[in-house]
Amino acid sequence: MLPSSIRTHRTMPESAINLELRRQRLVSQRSTVEIRKRHAVSVRRAYKHYGTKKNPIVILEDLNMTVPKGTIYGLLGSSGCGKTTLLSCIIGRKRFHSGELWVLGGSPGTKGSCLPGPRIGYMPQEIALYNEFTIRETMKYFGWIAKMSTKLVEERLCFLTNLLLLPDMDRKVKNLSGGQQRRVSFATVLLHEPELLILDEPTVGLDPLLRETIWNHLTEITRDGGTTVILTTHYIEETRQAHLIGLMRSGYIMAEESPDSILSRFETDTLEDAFLKLSVMQNMGRRKRSIAVRAVSSQIQLPSGIVNQALDIDDDQNQEISAEFGDGLSTSKSGRRFSLVAQPAFPELPQVTVDHKSKFSDYLLHLKARHMKALIWKNFLWILRNWPLMLTIIALPVLQFAIFYMAIGHTPVNLNIAIVNYEMSYEQDCEPIKCNGSKLGCNYLETLKKKKVHLVRYETENLAIDSVKKGRSYASIIIKENYTTALKSRFVKGNRANEWDLFHSTIDVYRDSSVKDIATFLQFYFFDSFVNFMGDYLESCNENRNALKLPIKWNTPVYGTPDTDFTEFATPGVLVSIAFFLAAALTAVAMLVERNEGILERSLVMGVSPVELLTAHVVSEFVLMMGQIIAVTCCGLFIFNMKMSGSLTLFISLLSLSGFCGMWFGFALSSMCPDETSAAYVLLGSFFPMILLCGVIWPIEGMAHGLQMVALILPLTQPVESLRSIMQRGWDLSRPAVYHGCITITIWTLLFMTVSVVLLKFKRA
Repeated sequence: MLPSSIRTHRTMPESAINLELRRQRLVSQRSTVEIRKRHAVSVRRAYKHYGTKKNPIVILEDLNMTVPKGTIYGLLGSSGCGKTTLLSCIIGRKRFHSGELWVLGGSPGTKGSCLPGPRIGYMPQEIALYNEFTIRETMKYFGWIAKMSTKLVEERLCFLTNLLLLPDMDRKVKNLSGGQQRRVSFATVLLHEPELLILDEPTVGLDPLLRETIWNHLTEITRDGGTTVILTTHYIEETRQAHLIGLMRSGYIMAEESPDSILSRFETDTLEDAFLKLSVMQNMGRRKRSIAVRAVSSQIQLPSGIVNQALDIDDDQNQEISAEFGDGLSTSKSGRRFSLVAQPAFPELPQVTVDHKSKFSDYLLHLKARHMKALIWKNFLWILRNWPLMLTIIALPVLQFAIFYMAIGHTPVNLNIAIVNYEMSYEQDCEPIKCNGSKLGCNYLETLKKKKVHLVRYETENLAIDSVKKGRSYASIIIKENYTTALKSRFVKGNRANEWDLFHSTIDVYRDSSVKDIATFLQFYFFDSFVNFMGDYLESCNENRNALKLPIKWNTPVYGTPDTDFTEFATPGVLVSIAFFLAAALTAVAMLVERNEGILERSLVMGVSPVELLTAHVVSEFVLMMGQIIAVTCCGLFIFNMKMSGSLTLFISLLSLSGFCGMWFGFALSSMCPDETSAAYVLLGSFFPMILLCGVIWPIEGMAHGLQMVALILPLTQPVESLRSIMQRGWDLSRPAVYHGCITITIWTLLFMTVSVVLLKFKRA
């Protein structure tokens, strides 16, 4: 208890001498680091903030907390007071900016510490379970991580089923009620019998009788000192069964005593009233208080033996009235503060900034077999539980590729062409082409029909042109009245042909060039049809049909075919893009869902490392990715007769490298983005630049010079060209165009891998 000399009302500030005398009367129990390590949890001068250093949002400040082994410690406080942040630091998921923290004899997260690990059992506020798993499968997963055999898991599961009244073990978590799910969540914590239980609202929504059963069990397991429990709860009065209670408000613990001591000290019968009186006394040290707070405070009768001594200290004085254990009062460095938890008067270690140094290699090579077994089993079990979704994921790239192959790059047909033939009327039939024929304009139109265009006859030139203007036709062809006579004269006279011959032997074409591709195809149709028409006419006159051809010989292509279309050009780019972006989306969403639902948190607290999580996901996602690649390849080869001039093994290997790079891109996104929506925005934002700049739909030689330099360093540009060389040229790894793509995608994979591991290390997932 505090000395009776401490006044019960506010007076003028004491002198420094009086403060020193009062300090001497408070006998301190000086502790050592070894003594602190003997406690289950020991926190000294903890400080943590969010935001920037210039504008910090202080969450914890000068917080002291002592949890002896073999006790139940009830941590009470309103929402936003820092309880969850404090628990996150204790389990090693977050770190103090300064201060000391010892948990089970070590500092969490440091080399040589056993934490995170199975010595701690953590139950978050969220359910944090796999909805598709049964209760038995859930227990098996967490049991394997905790080094338990399957037989031992079954034995513990039988005990916990009777204790917590769990439903049928083969029921899926998603089919349980909210209360049943919380019981299963609690059972996963008790399963491996950890030394330290951290329970965040464990009894919310449970039946009062079941709550009493849980408290009896917690009391029993802490009786021999082998287990320590730290819990938070909304039911303040139920913490009377705890050995110690910490009352937390505004980022620090105001009182840390047994329930009976707190009730006696504050002369009240309920812990809620004691907490209220503590809060009132804390507010008395603040200069700015709302009218409502002052009104409530004036109605509260405070105990006569406790005073907020921060009221007696000037702002310029920064003295501490403290003891290592027992009763005491303290003020913070930032201003007046009231607390019954003493701060260390003689700290053995200076207050230092927490700086956990480690080698990057520590995060790359440590893969534990039991963790990998559990994680990979969990991932594949989830895949089996969601087989309709997995079939959709495998079928999606096949559908995308099929749509591309059927919709893009083919020759347009059934195009409306308006024609006006002044040489003959509609009723007349077109006679076969012959040397003395008089209707050669009709013969040309018949040759044009072979291009699968739709010829629409019009009476006049104006009507035909008007159909183009109104969008009913893509072009109009006008054949003049004396076309055959003028054409023959022009052919005979050659360069001596007069203006009349030149004018009447010319076919007038008006076209819509707003649709560039169709306009280009029509130009080719008209020109190629005329060359074939004139060749047929020359043959009918016993002349060489090649006499009018351009003096250029197109030999057999070295690579490709004479009629190679845009589909063949774009196919490699589409395949690489599908492999890369689908893998990125799948891995990013899988990691973010697991993290945001709290499932990832449980695994990490039990000692699973971020690298182990990534590796397990790589294994399972790689199997899915290979299924996608094989399905797309079979679709292309056996359904659409996709051209494959090179090695099929090299083709699949390069696609696999592209998908593997996409997977690590997805992992990097999941490390940077807070949720699935943000990751989706990044993926969509990167998709179109990749498609436009990486040579997927247009050669990079057609870009501006500056963009070409950018395109060459993007992850998909070289692989697309490499795959094109394999498929259409038949090249192998001896060609620079092929191995450059393999090298580029490997470098980007290593870059994304490094980013993922580094971000998981420094951002703590």
